[in-house]
Amino acid sequence: MVTTVVDLANAPVEGEAPEVTRKRRVAWLPRSPKMIVGLVLLGLFVILAIIGPWLAPYDPGKIVVSTTQDPSAHHWLGQTQLGQDIWSQLLVGARPTMVVSFLAGAIATILSIVIGITAGYVGGWVDDVLSMIANVFLVLPALPLLIVVGSFLPKGDSANDLLVGGVIALTGWAWGARVLRAQSLSLRNRDFVEAARISGERTWRIIMSEMVPNLVAILAASFLFTVLYAIGTYVALGFLGVLNPAVNWSWGSILFDATQGQAVVSGQWWWYVPPGLCIALLGTSLALINFGIDEFINPRLRAAGLSRKVAKRAGVPRTPQLGFTPVTRRNRAASTTIAEPAAIVEVDR
Repeated sequence: MVTTVVDLANAPVEGEAPEVTRKRRVAWLPRSPKMIVGLVLLGLFVILAIIGPWLAPYDPGKIVVSTTQDPSAHHWLGQTQLGQDIWSQLLVGARPTMVVSFLAGAIATILSIVIGITAGYVGGWVDDVLSMIANVFLVLPALPLLIVVGSFLPKGDSANDLLVGGVIALTGWAWGARVLRAQSLSLRNRDFVEAARISGERTWRIIMSEMVPNLVAILAASFLFTVLYAIGTYVALGFLGVLNPAVNWSWGSILFDATQGQAVVSGQWWWYVPPGLCIALLGTSLALINFGIDEFINPRLRAAGLSRKVAKRAGVPRTPQLGFTPVTRRNRAASTTIAEPAAIVEVDR
């Protein structure tokens, strides 16, 4: 006798058109307000990074003679003490900040996948060596190391986004590798991994085809966390003057110039508030996307993220009892309801 599990909630409706099925699958995409707000904010910054240098009215390093440094119709955010247009610097600085941050996040995520999952799946002396390397990078003081490395870079290379992103990624991959290693230790003994191993699949194919798809949520969270770390690190390097502002305009470089020009003391808020606000909003967008992913993956957070009206319609209490995990699911026939349990169908063979 063979027992087959059939999920009635996800079963196709008889006579339903494929187009309707696809539309209903699209309805399963995350609709969390946090996710929507985060994606909108991030999309605005991506657009700004793409078209920002084209919209800049002046060269960010050009000295424009003006009678005042205050904001005006010609200079929306005023000018620096040297007569440089701050609005142009803000627009031009969006692209390197975004490119370096996401590049560092991508490189660090790849390193964490290669090292973390390999260490957890292979085990033995390979696990010991890779874990030791991850532990060393985990305890290294990242910012002082980056300052020392950045000081040895030639002036021309300090504007190389690939090089700067790679240097930042080298100090930001260890945390994600440790998390992936711990999850891989749990996955490597699962039945589907054992079946792939017994069937003769190669190690790299098992890792990429069997383990990585089951770690997508953790990989997404690790990527977003690393991008947040890269934003803070890149801005800190620019603020400390490690990067050459003459060839590498970034939001951190604007804050560095504002500090050197004593903008806080003189009350020139338009010099340091806009770049600081952009940095905060960009970090907030990534954090909101991360929260939205958690709510979409975790049933507890998914139920907690429901609005009062939707939760009441779904029959989910706002304060569920301890030990009870409400799970909501959009039904085929009705509106949002509590997930129907899977039916157990016994088939004789």
